[in-house]
Amino acid sequence: MLRKILLATAALMIAAPLHAEDIHIKVWTLKEGSTPYREQNIVDAAKILNTQFEAAGVDKKVIVDAVPGAQKGWDDLALDTMKAFAVDQGPDIYLLPHEWIGKFAEAGYAMNMEASIKANPWVYNDILPNLWTSAKAADGHIYGVPQDAEIRMFFYNKDMLRKLGKGEEFIANLPAEVEKGAFTIDDWSALAKEVKDAGIAEYGMLHRPNVGIDYLMTFNAFGVKYVDEKTGKLILTKKEMTKALAWFEKNAKEGVTPSDNTSMSWNAIKTAFKTEKAFIFHQGIWAVAWQVGDQFGSTWPTDGEGYFHKIGWIPVPAAEKGGVPANISHPIIYSVNPKGTNPEIAQQLVAIASLPYYNVRHALASFHTAISNAEAGLPAYKENWALSEASKLMNHTSFVPNNTHFADYNRVLFNGLQAVETGRMTADEAVDFIVDELDMQLGDAVEIRESAE
Repeated sequence: MLRKILLATAALMIAAPLHAEDIHIKVWTLKEGSTPYREQNIVDAAKILNTQFEAAGVDKKVIVDAVPGAQKGWDDLALDTMKAFAVDQGPDIYLLPHEWIGKFAEAGYAMNMEASIKANPWVYNDILPNLWTSAKAADGHIYGVPQDAEIRMFFYNKDMLRKLGKGEEFIANLPAEVEKGAFTIDDWSALAKEVKDAGIAEYGMLHRPNVGIDYLMTFNAFGVKYVDEKTGKLILTKKEMTKALAWFEKNAKEGVTPSDNTSMSWNAIKTAFKTEKAFIFHQGIWAVAWQVGDQFGSTWPTDGEGYFHKIGWIPVPAAEKGGVPANISHPIIYSVNPKGTNPEIAQQLVAIASLPYYNVRHALASFHTAISNAEAGLPAYKENWALSEASKLMNHTSFVPNNTHFADYNRVLFNGLQAVETGRMTADEAVDFIVDELDMQLGDAVEIRESAE
């Protein structure tokens, strides 16, 4: 099927006068040590197109000029890319954290990809349906293609449950009980407290010490909403946020989570979990890489059977009995410049680079989950026990809002979380603080609502 599609693409070129032409496609991404494949997959896609051009007698060659940026993070790259577009120096293909897509679409820098998606069913029909949500702007249209996916979870130590006296049936059934809403987030805290109070662990539960998105999935479990889906405007739902922060407040007061969690270093947190001083650690699938390595003071089983005998994963349990668990993902997406040197070729390169054969290389190198069913079914992916198991948690995933104010919004949320854990504020006081800070920093960009209902 791929050969037929590419031959058809090349055949269209024959209608134009044949002459030697180099088509340069500029690609921007962030330089990352874990994987070169965000840009390499585009480079290799160009080789496929060039082979087809040659076979069809089309005297053209696609040359990919890949520029991995040295910015500190994805937001910095997005800002620099936006500035480049403002002076007509933007790339043909660029990668973005998905929450930026609305800003680029609004400015006319991101191509509406829906025609390309429809024209290339051989790759796009198999992309996981919920991932397309991450590439939509406020107008409801798709302006990018998910380049990868990720999943977050609560990691927990099953050996500690055994020491607590929990039987193998309880341990084996825990994920299913979470899935059906029978085991709630309050049950989860109570279990962590049992482990800590029994002296089995120094810490019941640890989470990231700084601003990020891991804790947002916990807020999600309490029904917190961040954006009006019809307008794309940020909102704060006070009732649900109060409940969520009250959960963090209670955990700190009862010693489940240390009150200084947000002042701990990442190394201290990872070491605590790896050396079995912490029962629960909350982060994402990429953490498996250091868990099975020889870092942080201990060694664990590196095979799937041994690892899962020792460590379990669950999404955030529902806040109420019968509810739905919560998760969150943060895809990076390919975007195409609609005014680039050759947007048709750029779109085709993105399509080829999104094929399972190419994308799985990125997934395996960087511990990201598959973007399509076919990729998840490839032998190399299935043989990676960590990624295969993580893909099962994608059912309840959601995404941070595609709104460029969300980074500032989220920093305020984290400050509220930190305030309740350290005991400086109650949950009610923290929500009032958040409202005041959002009003001062973002003004009319955020609408305050009493409830999500």
